[in-house]
Amino acid sequence: MRWSAIFQVLFLILLVACEASANLGDPYKILGVGRHATLQEIRRAYKQLAKEWHPDKSNDPEAEKKFVEIKQAYELLADADRRKAYDLHGITNEDAAMFREQHDYSQYGRFSPDPFEEFFGHRFHFDQDISLFHKLSVSTKYFEANILPKSQTVPHLLMFYSDWCFACMKAAGAFKKLIDVLEPLGTSFATINSGHENSLVRKLNVHSIPCVVLILDGKFYVYKESIFSVQRIVEFLRHKLPYKLVPTVQDNNVHNFLSGWNDNRVRALVMEPRGQPRLRYLLSAFHFRFRVAFAFVELNSPHSDAIKERYKVHPNLDTVLIFNEDVSRPVASVSMSDIPLQTLNNVIAANQYLALPRLSSQGMLEGVCPAEWNRPRKRLCVILVTENTNSHDNARQALRKIALESSYNPERVRFAYIFKEKQAEFINALARKDDQETLLRVVIIWRRDTTHIKYEWVDEARLHVHQVNNETADHYNHTKQKLDDTIQRLLRASEALTYEAEVKDLLDEHAQGLVSRIINKVLLTFEYLADNLGREHILPALSVLGTVGFILGVGYLMAYLVRQEEENIKQQQKTKASNNNNGTAKTQSTYVPELKLHELRAEKYNGLVRLLKPGCRTIVLVTDLQSRSKLIPGYHKAVWPYRKNKTLMFSHMLIEKGLAWYTELLRLSLTESRDLKINPRNCIGTVIALNGHRKYFCMYHAKHPETSRGAKRMLKMTRQLSNNYRDPEAGSFLAMESESDSSVSTESEPRILLEENLLDGLSNWLDRLFEGTTHRYYINYWPDFPTK
Repeated sequence: MRWSAIFQVLFLILLVACEASANLGDPYKILGVGRHATLQEIRRAYKQLAKEWHPDKSNDPEAEKKFVEIKQAYELLADADRRKAYDLHGITNEDAAMFREQHDYSQYGRFSPDPFEEFFGHRFHFDQDISLFHKLSVSTKYFEANILPKSQTVPHLLMFYSDWCFACMKAAGAFKKLIDVLEPLGTSFATINSGHENSLVRKLNVHSIPCVVLILDGKFYVYKESIFSVQRIVEFLRHKLPYKLVPTVQDNNVHNFLSGWNDNRVRALVMEPRGQPRLRYLLSAFHFRFRVAFAFVELNSPHSDAIKERYKVHPNLDTVLIFNEDVSRPVASVSMSDIPLQTLNNVIAANQYLALPRLSSQGMLEGVCPAEWNRPRKRLCVILVTENTNSHDNARQALRKIALESSYNPERVRFAYIFKEKQAEFINALARKDDQETLLRVVIIWRRDTTHIKYEWVDEARLHVHQVNNETADHYNHTKQKLDDTIQRLLRASEALTYEAEVKDLLDEHAQGLVSRIINKVLLTFEYLADNLGREHILPALSVLGTVGFILGVGYLMAYLVRQEEENIKQQQKTKASNNNNGTAKTQSTYVPELKLHELRAEKYNGLVRLLKPGCRTIVLVTDLQSRSKLIPGYHKAVWPYRKNKTLMFSHMLIEKGLAWYTELLRLSLTESRDLKINPRNCIGTVIALNGHRKYFCMYHAKHPETSRGAKRMLKMTRQLSNNYRDPEAGSFLAMESESDSSVSTESEPRILLEENLLDGLSNWLDRLFEGTTHRYYINYWPDFPTK
C-alpha cells in the first residue's frame, strides 16, 4: 500500500511536469506583440485576449485551449528571466533557471532530507522544488523564538505552502530565484506548512496558499499581488522598510546631516551613480539603524559635485563613507563597483560607535563596555559624568580629543560619557561614601558580568577647562597624562580596581513616551488597514458608513424640523398672550410652559397609561366631586416644578368613575388573591405614579406608612395600617378594618387630617419618586377602565 501510494504521487507529479514542459509555440505571435514589446504592452494584449477567449464568454469549442495558451504565453513573457531564456535559447518551460548560476542550498541540510532522493538515490533528477519547502520549513515555536526577535534587524520572508498544492510547486521556481537574489543582500528565508501550523496562518492573516509574508521589525506584511516575481517582491520589500530610512542629501544640506551626531549615532554616506540606493544598502541601513544614520548621495546629480570634490569620490563606483564627530574626513571608506554585503557590514560594525559615545541605554553599554570576566584581558571603559547642558560641552570636548588622540586598542579601552540626571541610579551606585560629588569627574569601570562592576575614580582628572591661554593647555595635558597613567596601571593583570558595586540596567533614553507610542500606533494601524483591506472590504465598509451617515442625517433633519415647529408654536403662544393683555403689559422675556391636567377616563386611558413610551410616567390625583376644587390647586402647585419634564404627564381621576379600576389595581399588587372593599371617601388625596411600559406604580397617601427607606410589600403596609390603634380610619380605604378595634384602648386621641392638608407631604414624596427611593408595586397587566 505504501509503495503504491508513492508511485501514484510520483506519476501525478511527473504528469504535471510533462504538461508544463510541452511545446508552447511562439509567445509573441500568440499575444500579437513584437519582440521588443514592453511589459505594459504585453499586459495590455493579454487582458484583451483573455476577455475575448475566456471560456465563459466565448462559444468557440477551442476557447479553453486557446485561453490556456494565452495565459502560458503571458506568464513566460512577464517573467524577465524566462523571456530572456526564450529569446536566447528558445526555451518555453520554467527550466530557464538552469542557465543561471545555481544557488548553494547546502546550508539547509540540517533539515529533514528529501524522501525522493532517499528512495531513488542521488542520481534521480526529479524536480526538487517542493523538497526545498520541506527543508526550509519551521514551526510556530521557532518562529516566535527566533524569527520575530531577529526581524528587528534582518527582514524575513516566509512562504506558506501545503503538501498537495500544485500552485505551490509552480511558485517554487520563483521562490528559488528570490533566494538567489535577496539572500546575498541580507534577507532570511523560511517556509511554513500551513497544514501543520494553523494558528500561525490565522495570526499572520494568510489569505491563500501559496502566500509570501514579510516579517519586519516584529510586524508582518502579506504580499497580495497575483504576479509572483522577483521584481515585484523586491519593490514590496523596499516599500515596507521604514519611511526615509536613507534620506537624500546634496551639497546644501550634507553638512547639517553629518553634524547631527548629537543623537548618539555615527553618520554614513552612501554614494551611487544612480537615482536611488540599492536594496543592499537599505537593508544594511535597517540593520544598523540604532547606531548609524545613513544618507544617500546621487553621484550623477549636479547638486553633489561639491561632495565628490571634497571627499575625492569616484563618479562611477559605489562608495560608502563613515563619519564620527569629525565631519572633515571619514573614519572609514569602501569603494567598489559592487560592494559585497559582508564587506559592507564588517566596515560598519567596526565603526558603529562615536569616538565619545553617550551611554544612553543598556544596549549601548553592552556594545561600548561589554562584560569581560577574564582578568588578564580586562576591558576598561573611561566614563565622564556630565549633565545635559551646554556648560559641560567643553569637558566633553576635552575627553573626546583625548579619545581621538588615544593609541589604545578599542577592544581594550573605550571612552564614553553619561548624563547624571538620566542615569542617576547607575551613578549613585558608583558614588563613594566619603565623596558624594561625581559631576564632571572621570570613572574607569571594568564589567565583570552583567550586574557586577569594579571601578576606580580618577581624582586628578577633572575636566574643568575654564582656564584660558597656556593654563588651558597645561590643564589638558595634565589630565591626559593622569588618565594615561591610570589606564596603563589598571590594564596590568596584577592590578585590581579599588571599588566594586552591583548595578542595574541603564534607562533607555531613546524609549518613546506615551504620546509618541500612541501616534505611532495610530500610524501603524492606518498602514495595516491600507495594506490588508482590499476592494472587497472597502466597498462594503463604505456602504455601511454611507448608510449610517444617511440615517444620522435624516434624524438630524427630522429633529431640526420638530425643533422649528416647537419654536413656531411657542412664538404663536407668546403672541396670543401678548394680545390678551390688550397692550397694557409687556410680554415676558421667556416663555413659561403651561401645565396641562388631563382627566383620567375611559377614552384617555390608553394614551395616559397603556401606550406610554419607555421612560414616561403619568401622575394621577384621586379626588371626588366635593374635594376636587380644594385638592387640584395644591396638586397643581406641587407638580408645577416638573412641568418642563417631557417624560411626565399629569392627570386627575374622580373616584366615582374609576373606583372599579382602582380596586382592581390594588388587588393586582397584592401577593395573595383576595377581594377588597374600598372606602371611596378614604381614597381622596391619593397620588399614583404609573409606569405604563414596565407595569408598576408608586403610591402617595397622607396616611401611607412608607418612609424614606421604603416598604417591603403592599400587604405588609396594609396590615400595619389595620393594626394602628391610634387611628381607627387608617387602612379603611383598603377595607382592612381590624375586628378588634372595639376592644382597643382609645386613651389618646387620633390625629385628625383635613382635606386641605392631604397633599402637604406630596412635594417630598415627588422628590423621592424621582430619586428612585419610593416603593414600586408591580402588576401583570393594566386593568380595564370602566366606560360608564
